[in-house]
Amino acid sequence: MAQVYRGGQLYGTGRPARLTPQEVRTRTFDPRRRGADPDQVREFQAQVADELTDLHQEVRMLSQENDRLKRALRDWQAMHARECRPPNSGPW
Repeated sequence: MAQVYRGGQLYGTGRPARLTPQEVRTRTFDPRRRGADPDQVREFQAQVADELTDLHQEVRMLSQENDRLKRALRDWQAMHARECRPPNSGPW
């Protein structure tokens, strides 16, 4: 999938930038007086990062399948167009 940048920003896709699993795993937060348990936060980050990894793999696989199907359709259309040309004797 092509990404278009304008002024250093992703332009025209309507989608926010993707988080990577590594960003989720390494994200740090400022300490607060009554903050969350750091171990629970790290465990949750690991779960989210693992799910992101699975989703990124699925998107990549579906994108490859989509490209394969588009190529197959183009090939079929080209073959079909050659076979279905009207004879030269007609009004075409």
